[in-house]
Amino acid sequence: MDGNRRYAKKQKLSHDGAAGGGGRYDAGFWALMVMLLYCQELGVKYITAYAFSIDNFKRKPEEVESLMTSMLEKFHLLDILVKLLAVRVHFAGNLELLSNELRASAMELTEATAAYSKSVLTICIAYTSRDEILHAVRESCEQKRIDLEFGNDDDDEIKLMKVEKNMYMAVAPDPDIIIRTGGENRLSNFLLWQSCWSHLHSMWVLWPEIGVWNLVFAILNFQRNKTYCLDMKKKEKEL
Repeated sequence: MDGNRRYAKKQKLSHDGAAGGGGRYDAGFWALMVMLLYCQELGVKYITAYAFSIDNFKRKPEEVESLMTSMLEKFHLLDILVKLLAVRVHFAGNLELLSNELRASAMELTEATAAYSKSVLTICIAYTSRDEILHAVRESCEQKRIDLEFGNDDDDEIKLMKVEKNMYMAVAPDPDIIIRTGGENRLSNFLLWQSCWSHLHSMWVLWPEIGVWNLVFAILNFQRNKTYCLDMKKKEKEL
């Protein structure tokens, strides 16, 4: 969801949301809520948002602290909105890197929406794809060690399916479309494992300014190429 800082500069908004009654974090959050609503209307069940990378912790401490505070506030608001829309919320990432309060709030929101099934919103926070892959491999190795130790398995090979089950993103299928706003064309450590056959769509619009026609165009663009994408997914599963 690129373009938040450029949007704030363009609109002369503060980074913490104080100036003019709203900042880039507020605008970015409402853009996500609007996209969630549009996705429901268009029949898109699984939505994943890259909210905060592990690499973002390297930013200025005051900026990170401001974002964490804003995120905690948004979780409380998100709790109300997703219940109205019957959306299940899932958080993907190394949540141990978050503060106790923020982590507890994320887990409460996950538990409170676990029964909803109209759509699934996955928020990647304290996430990078490399960390996700490393986590999955470590978990798979530990499970295999325990199985061998207690005689539950006599095969020392770790299967691909086991690794995928230990991914942070195991709750959702691999994405059909990956959209990046702000004119950027790189994945930036996002869903590297899951995106091998995804349709990549870059748009120049800044994230807070994204609208329904941007989303519709991305979906139409995918539909023009979906036969190839879906065929490659099918062939991969047959291997």
